[in-house]
Amino acid sequence: MMKAFRKFYPDLRKNSIYEIDFSGLYKKGIRGLIFDIDNTLVPHGADADERIEKLFGELKKMGFKTFLLSNNKLERVKRFNVNIRSLYIYKAGKPNPANYIKAMRMMGTKKETTVFIGDQLFTDIWGAKKAGIVSILLNPIDKKEEIQIVLKRYLEKIVLNAYEKERKSEG
Repeated sequence: MMKAFRKFYPDLRKNSIYEIDFSGLYKKGIRGLIFDIDNTLVPHGADADERIEKLFGELKKMGFKTFLLSNNKLERVKRFNVNIRSLYIYKAGKPNPANYIKAMRMMGTKKETTVFIGDQLFTDIWGAKKAGIVSILLNPIDKKEEIQIVLKRYLEKIVLNAYEKERKSEG
């Protein structure tokens, strides 16, 4: 059973975007960062706040290319991106790997030099894995979510429990 879950396992798990060692990623040769927006960077539907705008500014100064990959509509992604000024694809169709690959092409990065960061296993992380990209799973920011996401979270808990058990047994 646990083997079947591995296709959903993230490569790394953090509580929030602010726990990621971006300078460490840069030193390892990572140059492209692909982000989900809702519940990864801000609560669902929220605009980019000063802290996120500052983070994206710092990432660009470090030398990263940034990309927003969202299943949301154009209006939502454009509104979030006003001061971020990142490349983006809306209605991305995650977990289909096609737009992860298109994002890398648009940034000029490769699978080996790109990391994906998101909060959902069955869209964000699975899509990154299918595209061959390292993935970082964050805990969702907001507990209030749309019903279809709430239902997915129950299934995610089962997979994440298996993931945690496997990690403990490995080390």
